[in-house]
Amino acid sequence: MLEINHLAVISRLLPFSAKVKRGDRVHIIGPNGAGKSSLLAAIAGMLKAEGEVVIAGNRITELSGRELSRYRSYLCQQYLPLSAMPVYQYLSLHQIAGSSAEAVDKTLTQLCNLLHLNDKLAHKITQLSGGEWQRVRLVATLLQVWPSVNPQGCLLLLDEPANSLDIAHQQALDLIINEFCSEGGIAIISDHDLNHTLQHACRVWMLSRGEVIANGLTAEVMQPEPLSLNYGVFFKLHHFEGRSWIMTV
Repeated sequence: MLEINHLAVISRLLPFSAKVKRGDRVHIIGPNGAGKSSLLAAIAGMLKAEGEVVIAGNRITELSGRELSRYRSYLCQQYLPLSAMPVYQYLSLHQIAGSSAEAVDKTLTQLCNLLHLNDKLAHKITQLSGGEWQRVRLVATLLQVWPSVNPQGCLLLLDEPANSLDIAHQQALDLIINEFCSEGGIAIISDHDLNHTLQHACRVWMLSRGEVIANGLTAEVMQPEPLSLNYGVFFKLHHFEGRSWIMTV
Protein backbone atom coordinates (compact mmCIF):
# COMPACT_ATOMS: atom_id res chain seq x y z
CA MET A 1 0.00 0.00 0.00
CA LEU A 2 0.98 3.62 -0.61
CA GLU A 3 0.20 6.21 2.07
CA ILE A 4 0.48 9.94 1.48
CA ASN A 5 0.18 12.05 4.62
CA HIS A 6 -0.15 15.85 4.35
CA LEU A 7 2.29 15.96 1.43
CA ALA A 8 2.99 19.57 0.41
CA VAL A 9 5.50 21.52 -1.68
CA ILE A 10 5.99 25.18 -0.86
CA SER A 11 4.37 27.44 -3.51
CA ARG A 12 3.49 24.41 -5.66
CA LEU A 13 1.30 21.93 -3.81
CA LEU A 14 -1.12 22.28 -0.91
CA PRO A 15 -1.21 19.48 1.71
CA PHE A 16 -2.65 16.26 0.31
CA SER A 17 -3.35 12.91 1.95
CA ALA A 18 -4.44 9.64 0.36
CA LYS A 19 -4.13 5.88 0.59
CA VAL A 20 -3.73 3.76 -2.51
CA LYS A 21 -4.12 0.00 -2.39
CA ARG A 22 -2.24 -2.54 -4.44
CA GLY A 23 -3.62 -3.04 -7.93
CA ASP A 24 -4.93 0.51 -8.28
CA ARG A 25 -4.32 2.63 -11.36
CA VAL A 26 -4.64 6.31 -10.43
CA HIS A 27 -4.67 9.13 -12.95
CA ILE A 28 -3.80 12.72 -12.07
CA ILE A 29 -5.58 15.34 -14.17
CA GLY A 30 -5.77 19.12 -14.23
CA PRO A 31 -4.88 22.12 -16.41
CA ASN A 32 -1.31 23.14 -17.17
CA GLY A 33 0.40 24.36 -14.02
CA ALA A 34 -2.08 22.66 -11.69
CA GLY A 35 0.69 20.77 -9.85
CA LYS A 36 0.54 17.30 -11.43
CA SER A 37 4.29 16.98 -12.00
CA SER A 38 5.08 18.41 -8.56
CA LEU A 39 2.81 15.84 -6.90
CA LEU A 40 4.40 12.94 -8.79
CA ALA A 41 7.95 14.16 -8.09
CA ALA A 42 7.15 14.62 -4.39
CA ILE A 43 5.74 11.09 -4.13
CA ALA A 44 8.86 9.80 -5.89
CA GLY A 45 11.07 11.54 -3.36
CA MET A 46 12.62 13.70 -6.07
CA LEU A 47 11.30 17.03 -4.80
CA LYS A 48 11.75 18.59 -1.38
CA ALA A 49 8.39 18.31 0.37
CA GLU A 50 6.70 18.47 3.74
CA GLY A 51 4.63 15.58 5.10
CA GLU A 52 5.42 11.96 4.43
CA VAL A 53 5.13 9.21 1.84
CA VAL A 54 5.05 5.58 2.98
CA ILE A 55 5.63 2.78 0.47
CA ALA A 56 5.07 -0.80 1.61
CA GLY A 57 5.45 0.32 5.23
CA ASN A 58 8.64 2.32 4.62
CA ARG A 59 8.90 6.10 4.96
CA ILE A 60 10.76 7.22 1.87
CA THR A 61 12.75 9.77 3.89
CA GLU A 62 14.28 6.88 5.83
CA LEU A 63 15.40 5.01 2.71
CA SER A 64 18.65 5.55 0.84
CA GLY A 65 18.38 6.32 -2.85
CA ARG A 66 19.34 2.74 -3.69
CA GLU A 67 16.75 1.32 -1.30
CA LEU A 68 14.03 3.62 -2.63
CA SER A 69 14.81 2.57 -6.19
CA ARG A 70 13.84 -0.98 -5.28
CA TYR A 71 10.30 0.08 -4.36
CA ARG A 72 9.41 2.70 -6.93
CA SER A 73 10.36 3.87 -10.40
CA TYR A 74 9.69 7.33 -11.77
CA LEU A 75 9.41 8.64 -15.31
CA CYS A 76 9.76 12.43 -15.38
CA GLN A 77 8.03 14.39 -18.10
CA GLN A 78 11.09 15.37 -20.11
CA TYR A 79 14.65 14.07 -20.14
CA LEU A 80 17.04 14.39 -23.06
CA PRO A 81 19.65 11.71 -23.80
CA LEU A 82 23.01 12.99 -22.58
CA SER A 83 25.40 10.37 -23.96
CA ALA A 84 25.88 8.26 -27.04
CA MET A 85 25.58 4.89 -25.28
CA PRO A 86 23.59 2.18 -27.08
CA VAL A 87 20.05 1.39 -25.98
CA TYR A 88 20.96 -1.97 -24.45
CA GLN A 89 23.57 -0.32 -22.23
CA TYR A 90 21.14 2.38 -21.10
CA LEU A 91 18.59 -0.30 -20.16
CA SER A 92 21.21 -2.26 -18.25
CA LEU A 93 21.67 0.73 -15.93
CA HIS A 94 18.07 0.26 -14.72
CA GLN A 95 18.40 -3.36 -13.65
CA ILE A 96 18.11 -3.92 -9.92
CA ALA A 97 21.28 -5.40 -8.42
CA GLY A 98 20.94 -9.10 -7.66
CA SER A 99 18.18 -9.71 -10.21
CA SER A 100 18.19 -13.02 -12.04
CA ALA A 101 19.84 -12.65 -15.44
CA GLU A 102 17.28 -15.04 -16.90
CA ALA A 103 14.37 -13.01 -15.50
CA VAL A 104 15.89 -9.76 -16.77
CA ASP A 105 16.39 -11.16 -20.28
CA LYS A 106 12.86 -12.55 -20.38
CA THR A 107 11.30 -9.33 -19.14
CA LEU A 108 13.35 -7.13 -21.46
CA THR A 109 12.36 -9.30 -24.42
CA GLN A 110 8.70 -9.07 -23.41
CA LEU A 111 8.71 -5.29 -22.92
CA CYS A 112 10.78 -4.59 -26.03
CA ASN A 113 8.49 -6.80 -28.12
CA LEU A 114 5.39 -4.98 -26.90
CA LEU A 115 6.92 -1.53 -27.49
CA HIS A 116 8.69 -2.53 -30.75
CA LEU A 117 12.24 -1.84 -29.63
CA ASN A 118 14.07 -5.08 -30.40
CA ASP A 119 15.57 -3.63 -33.58
CA LYS A 120 16.76 -0.52 -31.71
CA LEU A 121 18.84 -2.15 -28.97
CA ALA A 122 22.18 -1.56 -30.72
CA HIS A 123 21.32 2.03 -31.73
CA LYS A 124 22.82 4.95 -29.86
CA ILE A 125 20.20 6.73 -27.77
CA THR A 126 21.19 10.08 -29.31
CA GLN A 127 20.12 8.73 -32.72
CA LEU A 128 16.58 7.82 -31.71
CA SER A 129 13.44 9.68 -32.70
CA GLY A 130 11.35 11.30 -29.96
CA GLY A 131 8.91 8.41 -29.87
CA GLU A 132 11.67 5.81 -29.82
CA TRP A 133 13.47 7.57 -26.96
CA GLN A 134 10.22 7.75 -24.98
CA ARG A 135 9.68 4.01 -25.43
CA VAL A 136 13.25 3.30 -24.29
CA ARG A 137 12.68 5.45 -21.19
CA LEU A 138 9.44 3.58 -20.49
CA VAL A 139 11.08 0.16 -20.77
CA ALA A 140 13.84 1.31 -18.38
CA THR A 141 11.27 2.61 -15.88
CA LEU A 142 9.17 -0.55 -16.09
CA LEU A 143 12.17 -2.89 -15.82
CA GLN A 144 13.19 -1.33 -12.51
CA VAL A 145 10.01 -2.48 -10.70
CA TRP A 146 8.72 -5.34 -12.85
CA PRO A 147 7.60 -8.13 -10.47
CA SER A 148 9.50 -10.99 -12.12
CA VAL A 149 12.74 -8.98 -11.92
CA ASN A 150 12.23 -7.11 -8.66
CA PRO A 151 9.72 -8.62 -6.17
CA GLN A 152 9.97 -5.48 -4.00
CA GLY A 153 8.91 -3.21 -6.84
CA CYS A 154 5.40 -1.96 -6.19
CA LEU A 155 5.01 1.65 -7.40
CA LEU A 156 5.14 3.05 -10.92
CA LEU A 157 5.06 6.86 -11.26
CA LEU A 158 4.62 8.13 -14.82
CA ASP A 159 4.46 11.80 -15.81
CA GLU A 160 2.64 12.05 -19.14
CA PRO A 161 4.03 8.74 -20.43
CA ALA A 162 2.14 8.93 -23.74
CA ASN A 163 4.22 11.92 -24.90
CA SER A 164 5.47 11.30 -28.47
CA LEU A 165 3.79 7.87 -28.67
CA ASP A 166 1.55 6.88 -31.56
CA ILE A 167 -1.80 5.20 -30.95
CA ALA A 168 -0.45 1.65 -31.26
CA HIS A 169 2.24 2.26 -28.66
CA GLN A 170 -0.18 4.06 -26.35
CA GLN A 171 -2.38 0.96 -26.48
CA ALA A 172 0.60 -1.32 -25.84
CA LEU A 173 1.64 0.81 -22.86
CA ASP A 174 -1.84 0.60 -21.36
CA LEU A 175 -1.73 -3.20 -21.59
CA ILE A 176 1.67 -3.24 -19.86
CA ILE A 177 0.51 -0.92 -17.07
CA ASN A 178 -2.63 -3.02 -16.56
CA GLU A 179 -0.49 -6.15 -16.29
CA PHE A 180 1.71 -4.46 -13.69
CA CYS A 181 -1.37 -3.52 -11.65
CA SER A 182 -2.88 -7.00 -12.02
CA GLU A 183 0.26 -8.34 -10.32
CA GLY A 184 -0.40 -6.08 -7.32
CA GLY A 185 1.53 -3.01 -8.40
CA ILE A 186 0.31 0.58 -8.08
CA ALA A 187 0.48 2.95 -11.05
CA ILE A 188 0.04 6.72 -10.69
CA ILE A 189 -0.05 8.57 -14.00
CA SER A 190 -0.48 12.19 -15.01
CA ASP A 191 -2.72 12.49 -18.04
CA HIS A 192 -4.01 15.28 -20.27
CA ASP A 193 -6.36 13.01 -22.24
CA LEU A 194 -9.61 13.05 -20.27
CA ASN A 195 -11.18 10.23 -22.26
CA HIS A 196 -8.09 8.09 -21.76
CA THR A 197 -8.44 8.66 -18.02
CA LEU A 198 -12.16 7.93 -18.18
CA GLN A 199 -11.53 4.59 -19.90
CA HIS A 200 -8.46 3.36 -18.02
CA ALA A 201 -8.20 4.81 -14.50
CA CYS A 202 -9.82 3.22 -11.46
CA ARG A 203 -9.33 6.37 -9.37
CA VAL A 204 -8.69 10.01 -10.29
CA TRP A 205 -7.02 12.89 -8.48
CA MET A 206 -8.02 16.23 -10.00
CA LEU A 207 -5.80 19.23 -9.28
CA SER A 208 -6.35 22.95 -9.58
CA ARG A 209 -3.72 25.57 -8.68
CA GLY A 210 -1.73 23.17 -6.53
CA GLU A 211 -4.71 21.68 -4.70
CA VAL A 212 -6.29 18.26 -5.12
CA ILE A 213 -9.93 19.33 -5.47
CA ALA A 214 -11.34 15.85 -6.18
CA ASN A 215 -10.17 12.39 -5.18
CA GLY A 216 -12.35 9.41 -5.88
CA LEU A 217 -13.51 6.69 -8.22
CA THR A 218 -13.25 7.59 -11.89
CA ALA A 219 -17.01 7.71 -12.47
CA GLU A 220 -17.39 10.08 -9.52
CA VAL A 221 -14.67 12.56 -10.50
CA MET A 222 -15.07 12.55 -14.28
CA GLN A 223 -18.30 14.49 -14.35
CA PRO A 224 -19.03 17.46 -16.65
CA GLU A 225 -19.68 20.08 -13.96
CA PRO A 226 -16.43 19.81 -11.93
CA LEU A 227 -14.38 19.30 -15.10
CA SER A 228 -15.93 22.37 -16.71
CA LEU A 229 -15.26 24.51 -13.64
CA ASN A 230 -11.63 23.38 -13.44
CA TYR A 231 -10.71 23.61 -17.11
CA GLY A 232 -12.84 26.61 -18.08
CA VAL A 233 -14.37 24.61 -20.94
CA PHE A 234 -17.90 23.25 -21.10
CA PHE A 235 -18.07 19.46 -21.16
CA LYS A 236 -20.84 16.97 -21.72
CA LEU A 237 -20.85 13.24 -20.96
CA HIS A 238 -21.95 11.01 -23.85
CA HIS A 239 -22.64 7.27 -23.81
CA PHE A 240 -22.03 5.12 -26.86
CA GLU A 241 -21.96 1.33 -27.20
CA GLY A 242 -21.58 0.80 -23.47
CA ARG A 243 -18.78 3.33 -22.98
CA SER A 244 -18.74 6.92 -21.74
CA TRP A 245 -17.00 9.82 -23.42
CA ILE A 246 -16.23 13.38 -22.31
CA MET A 247 -16.82 15.88 -25.10
CA THR A 248 -16.55 19.65 -25.26
CA VAL A 249 -19.75 21.56 -25.97
